[in-house]
Amino acid sequence: MSYPPPRYSGPAGALTATFRPADAPPDVVIGSRTTVGHLATGATTDGAFGLYRWDMAATPPADTTPRGHYHRTFAESFFILDGTVSLLTGDRWIDAGPGDYLYVPPGGIHAFANNSGLAASMLVLFTPGAPREPYFRELAEIVTSGRRLTRREWTALYARHDQYEAPV
Repeated sequence: MSYPPPRYSGPAGALTATFRPADAPPDVVIGSRTTVGHLATGATTDGAFGLYRWDMAATPPADTTPRGHYHRTFAESFFILDGTVSLLTGDRWIDAGPGDYLYVPPGGIHAFANNSGLAASMLVLFTPGAPREPYFRELAEIVTSGRRLTRREWTALYARHDQYEAPV
């Protein structure tokens, strides 16, 4: 493997770094259980990657476990910072703890849930930098409003955001 082609050809380094302080407010709040911080988005990284901090509150586990899904255009990685996060790794669920990491290539079936009842945090990395922000904002609006979507509406929502349910 070799280095990719240069993306910068200036005569000297540029003053282009961005900084997000730890106490920045969340960018998305999904119900009462989840906050998401957009550490980096595809827009801020010129499409290279998206990196989110995903914080899940200490609440009773949900009544349902999410179904597996996959993406056609990007890979997704999960790095557990605190607590325990249940990760679907294709055909089985594992409980991952601090320092555990999961890489899912395009097409790989995956899902995550906080089934522990305790707080948990993780980093979620998308490569390349898919525009996931509208998807999570739309999910937050659905949860906040209490709106119920039909199977057809969920399928259309997922398709708009490169998310496809895995076969049962």
